[in-house]
Amino acid sequence: MDTPLNNEMPSQGEVKQKEAEYVAVAILDDMAQARDYQQLLEESDIPVYLLEEDEHEGPSSIAVMVPEESIDEAQVVIESQDAYDDFYELALDEDIVDFDDMLDDEY
Repeated sequence: MDTPLNNEMPSQGEVKQKEAEYVAVAILDDMAQARDYQQLLEESDIPVYLLEEDEHEGPSSIAVMVPEESIDEAQVVIESQDAYDDFYELALDEDIVDFDDMLDDEY
């Protein structure tokens, strides 16, 4: 059974109704990242909830659920944040070659 991950546990009928109106914008194995996405979407005024999908064998996954009419906006918000994170990871990576230093050494 899938379990919503909110502070309040909705009734089974509420869960089924919400599932019919909401779609998964991301499915993750990492709860911390799912909560980060949830917070990011909430800050962008997109309704969101997390749904833990139980798998019989192996780890469970977490679906980040948004209203179907908000799926495009939610994808843009998540992709923008991922691109921002990737940019700063690259900028802070110590293994990056400093081409200016290389040119100074050769000439």
